[in-house]
Amino acid sequence: MPTLSLPSVQSLFLEMCFGQQVLSTGTAIVVSAESGPVLVTNWHNVAGRNPHTKAPLSQTGGIPDRVRIVHNRANSPGAWVVREEPLLLNGKARWIEHPQHGDAADIVALPLTQVDDVQLYPYALGSQPNILVGPSDAVSVVGFPFGLRGGGSLAIWATGFMASEPEINYENMPVFLIDCRARPGQSGSAVVAHRSGGSVAMVGGGTAMFGGPVTKFLGVYSGRINDQSDLGIVWKESAVADLVAST
Repeated sequence: MPTLSLPSVQSLFLEMCFGQQVLSTGTAIVVSAESGPVLVTNWHNVAGRNPHTKAPLSQTGGIPDRVRIVHNRANSPGAWVVREEPLLLNGKARWIEHPQHGDAADIVALPLTQVDDVQLYPYALGSQPNILVGPSDAVSVVGFPFGLRGGGSLAIWATGFMASEPEINYENMPVFLIDCRARPGQSGSAVVAHRSGGSVAMVGGGTAMFGGPVTKFLGVYSGRINDQSDLGIVWKESAVADLVAST
């Protein structure tokens, strides 16, 4: 088994379904909450609706009632297993929305219940290497554009640049912008700063030496600001942390 970059297996391929009909594809990550592991992805993926107009996204008009997740198989590196999670319970959404912004925040946490024979690789929020990431620095969107996979069910890396000040909220929401040619299917992807090692600039003005790759999780991608732009919206790690803390 070749050596893999951890983010390649941390991003999980999703199919949003109504019954057995696949309505759309997307991406998710796993985060550990006090209540157990949760799947973090975009609100528009699980709701099947435009986050602004609330109109159905699928041309069929269908709204998903379940999500298929391609998980890593336990004790079998390079193998995968499909598990299905219901999105509704007694007609109500199972996912948890952001405690402050509700469905105006395009991120949700879905408690995972079908994890037999599954190996989870959760992102550890709040314990990231203090890599300096500012405007024009390289960042990567790790997910599944157009439902494509990078061999097996490994994620594909689309790399672009930080387009706004990461510490400043864009339009008064806990998001920042990136300039990256991301496409449908990457909604819910992890956005990371990945450095191959050596001397790496750190917050505070210094540098640190790393003997191998180092990755900083920055947030969750949720799509472009409009169809004509490559500017994309990323929900910050802090917003993900607030969401997961509320589960």
